[in-house]
Amino acid sequence: MASPSSNASSLLLALVFAGSLMAASAGNLYSDFDITWGDGRGKILNNGELLTLSLDKASGSGFQSKNEYLFGKIDMQLKLVPGNSAGTVTAYYLSSKGSTWDEIDFEFLGNQSGQPYTLHTNVFAQGKGNREQQFHLWFDPTEDFHSYSILWNAQRIIFSVDGTPIREFKNAESIGVPFPKNQPMRIYSSLWNADDWATQGGRVKTDWSKAPFTASYRNFQANACVRSSGTSSCDSKSSWLMEDLDETNQNKLQWVQENYMIYNYCTDSKRFPQGLPPECQLS
Repeated sequence: MASPSSNASSLLLALVFAGSLMAASAGNLYSDFDITWGDGRGKILNNGELLTLSLDKASGSGFQSKNEYLFGKIDMQLKLVPGNSAGTVTAYYLSSKGSTWDEIDFEFLGNQSGQPYTLHTNVFAQGKGNREQQFHLWFDPTEDFHSYSILWNAQRIIFSVDGTPIREFKNAESIGVPFPKNQPMRIYSSLWNADDWATQGGRVKTDWSKAPFTASYRNFQANACVRSSGTSSCDSKSSWLMEDLDETNQNKLQWVQENYMIYNYCTDSKRFPQGLPPECQLS
């Protein structure tokens, strides 16, 4: 394992390689995001306080952040498609571009009325993913807004829901596992039809008589490093740059994984008959 001092050094090098960076805290959704597709199905409302995406049989919709981020704590409140959401996917993720892209995913897989959503998470590094963990939630994510957060620094990625950590992906470069730390990423979100696989393996199709389907977003916050043409640099004293899980949050993580995790690639020996991925020994 690398020493704390070498971890700090690798973090500072990553910041330097990314170009000029500055700390950012986001506010109005008009200033933070662009609706990028959907022919009017994505909307920013209430003077920039609310963003909605909708899906009908003709098209879904999506948006992306104006800024690119390299490390930070990203928070957004979402209220998911209510009722019969089978076949729909609401994706909310960070991603870079290119054939060796990095990506940090939340995907919400819809279900029949009364059946739970599946929260699907994944991490891609240098174009390689296959690191899925899936969860059911301990509440109905369609009745009200809930916070979904990504903490990303050079040591770890932590996925949280309403402040409760559900997954930690640690930097395992010391054993040859790539980790997202050099490519700035934008935030993307989309609502789209994936009824060939999303609900019960594709057995349950989208009921278009219930369209349009709508997901809502508010209260975006980014305490993060933003790649900028300016000369400002990220504040190396920002707490999230070295943040990890304390004992209380480790216990919360264990509670979620024992009670609400429904799939973990690190225990799927049938999928990996030649041996589980090396990072699984750190889980």
